[in-house]
Amino acid sequence: MPITPATATHDPSSGAAEAILLELVDEDGVTIGTAEKLAAHQPPGQLHRAFSVFLFDERGRLLIQQRALGKYHSPGVWSNTCCGHPYPGEAPFAAAARRTFEELGLSPSLLAEAGTVRYNHPDPASGLIEQEYNHLFVGMVQAPLRVDPEEVASTAFVTPDELVRRHAEDTFSAWFMTVLDAVRPAVRELTGPSAGW
Repeated sequence: MPITPATATHDPSSGAAEAILLELVDEDGVTIGTAEKLAAHQPPGQLHRAFSVFLFDERGRLLIQQRALGKYHSPGVWSNTCCGHPYPGEAPFAAAARRTFEELGLSPSLLAEAGTVRYNHPDPASGLIEQEYNHLFVGMVQAPLRVDPEEVASTAFVTPDELVRRHAEDTFSAWFMTVLDAVRPAVRELTGPSAGW
């Protein structure tokens, strides 16, 4: 069983940090190798597999999270419900469900694949590069959140209008609007026209 970043980052037998590996891919999303997580995000960035989850409540509001202040990449910014990287060989769907549980303490219902998007976004604060082939997922929240404070500083459910206001006032992740725009067709199908997405 691989070490989960949210729960264990050190090998207790040696005290050494475990290397977290990402799956490197080509422009078609075909696996071509692996790289250590931080190294893959150093300029100019290495194209790697990622996932982004967008969960909604029964009123069609999107669950967004503020990333914990202790994270090395994009700390304290707001972003979609959950995002991350599959372990090498791990299916993106399984990784999305795993990390949603680890970060937010919930198992999404009706979780469905919603396509992919490829982007290259520098993070101005850290200088790191998000060069990602991102698998998108949409689903529903139907249980209380149990947030891991080492991963998530805060959460909020927002309507489209509330999101526009927050996006104008708060700092969001560099990739947020790219993944939101890419997932909108699946979001509209999930939430229906009255939700306004």
